[in-house]
Amino acid sequence: MDTMHMATTNNPVQLKRPPVLARSIILMKPVTWFPPTWAFLCGAVASGATGWNLPDAFQVFLGMVMAGPILCGLSQVINDYFDREVDALNEPHRLIPSGAVSIQQVMITIAVLIVLGVGIGLYLGRGVALLVLVGVILALAYSAPPVRAKRNGWFSNALAAISYEGLAWLAGHIAFAPLTPASLLIAVCYSVGTHGIMSINDYKSIDGDRQIGIKTIPVLYGPQRAAWLIVATMVLAQAGVITAFLVWQQPGVALVLALIMLAQVPLQRLFLRDPLANYLKFSAFGVLVFVLGMPVAATGLRLLL
Repeated sequence: MDTMHMATTNNPVQLKRPPVLARSIILMKPVTWFPPTWAFLCGAVASGATGWNLPDAFQVFLGMVMAGPILCGLSQVINDYFDREVDALNEPHRLIPSGAVSIQQVMITIAVLIVLGVGIGLYLGRGVALLVLVGVILALAYSAPPVRAKRNGWFSNALAAISYEGLAWLAGHIAFAPLTPASLLIAVCYSVGTHGIMSINDYKSIDGDRQIGIKTIPVLYGPQRAAWLIVATMVLAQAGVITAFLVWQQPGVALVLALIMLAQVPLQRLFLRDPLANYLKFSAFGVLVFVLGMPVAATGLRLLL
């Protein structure tokens, strides 16, 4: 028995930590990068100024890296830094409270990501750089005292939705062409829908959030009422986009968007029936169908030009 114990504790595989850079990347939470990356791409398509050529493809790729890995990653690092004391009590295994990532490494990671984000923003245009700075300010307002908007679900979701969808879409558009009112409207609509989507992830921590005073939408209204708010917000946002394309005399685009919205109904009903049991399924598949409407809308905007 002692021999087995020694073999386990001396196992180099178990004790080996990821390299320093890998720990910073883990802290940036790659699983969260998709929404702003996707929104930047859709904004670029909506601009109507991107072509099938290497320079444009490179700028689109650069902007997607800026919006997702760099700026979204930055927001995740900032959030974990300001959550370090709470995490030390509730989740001591996480990178910062466990000591796997030092405060010095956190500061260096934040500094590098800000420099990269602003630098790429300036390369893509002054307007994009300005949006980068706005995004950094919103990330601080979300996590840092005295604002710490994450304590209230309405404010936190609004800041996250604006940053993840709205600012990223606008950055993608103005990186290639002047912003149009139509593109701004669609960005606002999908930001509204994202406000609802942000609450889905809060189901996993309702009890913990309630105990430490974080008033997410599920905490404020309970799982069932929150589910109705989430679905209603997503439907309202898509209905707004469909109505806009009907007004702009693009019935084909509106029809495709309507079919995408209808395809979400079975998953919405499943989620509404039992939110606590089905929120992961709805997050994985219902949201995926929702975001499929974004490139359709972006293409529709391109047709308006």
